[in-house]
Amino acid sequence: MKCPFCAHIEDKVIDSRLSQDGLTTRRRRECLSCEKRFTTYEKVEDTLPVVVKKDGIREPFDSGKIRSGIKKACEKRPVSMESVDEAVGAVESCFMELGHKEVPSTEIGEAVMDELKRLDEVAYVRFASVYREFRDIKEFMKEMQELIENKKK
Repeated sequence: MKCPFCAHIEDKVIDSRLSQDGLTTRRRRECLSCEKRFTTYEKVEDTLPVVVKKDGIREPFDSGKIRSGIKKACEKRPVSMESVDEAVGAVESCFMELGHKEVPSTEIGEAVMDELKRLDEVAYVRFASVYREFRDIKEFMKEMQELIENKKK
C-alpha cells in the first residue's frame, strides 16, 4: 500500500476490523519509512452491470452517482449518512444479485426512489421531481396524491 504522506510502498498493518455491514475491512496502517499512520478500506470487488442510459450510451455502474443523488435529495433532512450508505448498498446489491450484464438507468432510478421512499418522504419527492422531470404542478400533485394514498394502506 502506498503511503499517502511520503509515497513509500511498504507499511505494516496495525489493526484490522470488519465494518458493521460486514462487507468492508478497515485496516489501520503505519508507513515503515515516515512512521505516519493512515486508514484503508478493503471491499470485495463484485461485478456490477453496465448502465444503459436513455440515449443508448453505456457506462460503468457508479455507486458514487447514486450516493450523490441520495445525499442531494436528503439535504437538510433528518437522514444520517449511515442511512444513506445503507440505501446505496441496497441499490447496489439489488443489481449485483440480478446478475444482468446490463441494466437500464430507469431501473436504477426507480430503485433509488424506492429506497428514498423508505428513508424520507420529502427526500423521495425531491428526487422524484427531478428524476421524473415534472413539467407542471399537476404532475407533482399526482405524485403527492399517490404517496398519500399508499401511506393510508
